Amino acid sequence: MNTRTAACAALLALAALAAGCGSSDDKPSEPEQPAATVTKTVDTAAARAACVDAWAELLQGDEDLDPADEPSACQGLPEDDRLDRYMDGLAQRNQANRDEVEACLDDPSCTSVPIP
Repeated sequence: MNTRTAACAALLALAALAAGCGSSDDKPSEPEQPAATVTKTVDTAAARAACVDAWAELLQGDEDLDPADEPSACQGLPEDDRLDRYMDGLAQRNQANRDEVEACLDDPSCTSVPIP
């Protein structure tokens, strides 16, 4: 009789273990949505490009600006990138000025750029 009791106890223990493994609480986690990350990156890159363009336009009219005078188009962008955005805007402004001088030098009738 002890053998039957031991066998029943062992079967009940195995059944309890099997039922515990099949719990509905162990749902596999859903994969993260990559579109949200990609969209945020694209939005941040577009916002940064708009900020650099705003810097270039602002610097074209006033050369006494510094990174603390950041345009409103740069609101919400990371603070640690402020100087890089300023420098990129400055480089963009300088390139536009070089392009204007090159175009004037190629045109003999151009008088917009003073040449000594």
